[in-house]
Amino acid sequence: MDHEIKTRAKMEASLDAHAGIKQHALARTSYKVECFDIDGNLKWVEMFDNLVVNAGLDDILDKYFKGSTYTASFFVGIVDNAGWTAYAAADTMASHTGWAESSAYSEGTRPALTLGTVASQSVDNSASKAAYSINATKTIRGAFVTDSNTKGGATGLLYGEGDFAASRAVVSGDTLNVTVTLTSQDVP
Repeated sequence: MDHEIKTRAKMEASLDAHAGIKQHALARTSYKVECFDIDGNLKWVEMFDNLVVNAGLDDILDKYFKGSTYTASFFVGIVDNAGWTAYAAADTMASHTGWAESSAYSEGTRPALTLGTVASQSVDNSASKAAYSINATKTIRGAFVTDSNTKGGATGLLYGEGDFAASRAVVSGDTLNVTVTLTSQDVP
């Protein structure tokens, strides 16, 4: 009697993917600019969001994911309305033909962006606002963040730039306080 044993195995695996789920990371900077007159009276407040320029987005990837040399020193600049035409994602500190920095303040350098504690995907400088002692009559258009403190300088990394809803007048004796809030969030 022949005994023949036949075995047969069949394995199947499947993976179901849900093609409709997409998530995007969002880096955003929001500004709150307060203008006070010489007596400390609030003249106006302007709040706006920032365009994180291509160089800023590349810098995030380079420093965080590649581990390249990192600097935690950032500074806040203000934009002059004179000659303003536009902001662009391709802007850099060396080349931003649509706008110019305002240097109508007494401080010798751009104010430091001194950030507090990161919480809930957000960090700001509300405890140490960037302050400008205005020393001329000017019209201000917006603000920007860079890693160079050189007032009027064209070197360093431009992280981002932002525009007021409408340009705003300042006069000698005014003080501008700028609060910068950086957020990172996952957007479905």
